[in-house]
Amino acid sequence: MTELKPKRQLNLLQTTSIIIGQVIGSGIFINVPIVAAIVGNPWVGVFIWLVGGLIWLPQIFILAEMGTAYPDQGGPYHFVYKAGSPFLAFMYTWTAFLTSDTPTLTIIGLLAADALSYFFPSFGIAIYAKILAAVLILLFSAIQYRSVKTGSNIQVFLTVAKLAPLFAVVIIGMFFLNSGNLQVESLFNTFDGKPISLTMIAAGVSATVWAYAGFLNILYTSGEVKNPHKTLPKSLIGSVLFVMSAYVLISLCTSAIVPFTELIGVEEGKFVNPFKYFSFSADIAGGLFAIAIFVSMLGVLNSAVITQPRLEYAMSRDGLFFKAFGHLHPKYLTPDFSILFQALLGIILLFGNLGDLLGYFTLSYVLQNMLVYGAIFSLRRKKDYRPVFKSPMWFLMAVLSMIVQVYLVYGTFLAFPLGGVLACLFLIVTGLPFYMYFMKRKKEGHVFN
Repeated sequence: MTELKPKRQLNLLQTTSIIIGQVIGSGIFINVPIVAAIVGNPWVGVFIWLVGGLIWLPQIFILAEMGTAYPDQGGPYHFVYKAGSPFLAFMYTWTAFLTSDTPTLTIIGLLAADALSYFFPSFGIAIYAKILAAVLILLFSAIQYRSVKTGSNIQVFLTVAKLAPLFAVVIIGMFFLNSGNLQVESLFNTFDGKPISLTMIAAGVSATVWAYAGFLNILYTSGEVKNPHKTLPKSLIGSVLFVMSAYVLISLCTSAIVPFTELIGVEEGKFVNPFKYFSFSADIAGGLFAIAIFVSMLGVLNSAVITQPRLEYAMSRDGLFFKAFGHLHPKYLTPDFSILFQALLGIILLFGNLGDLLGYFTLSYVLQNMLVYGAIFSLRRKKDYRPVFKSPMWFLMAVLSMIVQVYLVYGTFLAFPLGGVLACLFLIVTGLPFYMYFMKRKKEGHVFN
């Protein structure tokens, strides 16, 4: 019987839409107030968003190189595994599964409900918000269960739809640059006269991780990308430049539109709505913004469901995870069980705290990245490592990528509640007995076939 394999059917447009759709979402309008409150200065806040994007460039170069060397399902997991450490590869996937990838579904589902609460106040009540979030998770999981091609076409539409209002914020915001909201007494002090410190900068950059996260997730589904040796580098590099430019402009224009004291007063986990500060038709504009945020959430949710189950699928095929996760639907060629289980776990996590979820998402994400970027030092010595795209000054780029992660770990402890960070560390440690169990079974010959 011929072994079922994923089909390569994602083109450049679909691949890029998945990346941008997963990266640009709620983060910018949730984290602009968080960053502003941390650094206490609108111009320093804009600078933080620029730095948050620039530190991704070395990482993208490394990811593009490894992606063209091993364009297989599972991407980052596969890199670490090929580098010679099944244990670290397992811990990467375990950490992503429990503390970053799956919680993404939960966070985005809740934020989608929060956006609709503008029209339907009942969605501002926790129980109704969780019900709607669960329905959305199940809906997009059902779509991706049946067809990755259909899901990716939906993603193209959602990405285009979400970008239109973001461009509107930038265009309209340009007319507010002289509003006075950007005026500061000093670029080196907070609004209340305190000096800007390196600690503030570290915490601020760490707070942008959620908004910038998602670039490497497209590599989870490398085995379904057409001509990956050309498509992946173009998609990754083009996407990071686009997102960085968009975030800097959105941060600048939002700070110009919204009075700074009100910007930093936005409740954590809530959106800042720049449209409600316009003098013309504020109510209608606010409603349009709520719709835009909702559509944006749908784009992030859809792209997350496309990419994330492929990670557990790849590990299961190596015998390091439960066998069911390595199953492909015989007709749709999608990792059916992995998609359904992820949806179930995302719904279970709806009973957690959003602030804690953001905190342990950030910590787990940067720890995972350290493993991935560290893998290149070993992969470069492998005989089968033949990347089509090679990173400029790869050694320097890899070192910079690792340093950035250490910097962000430090910033995470400063920016987020300790409870969420400790919960993340606990969930990571729970992977140890599972790894021992799977390795024992693998040695006994119980591998996936």
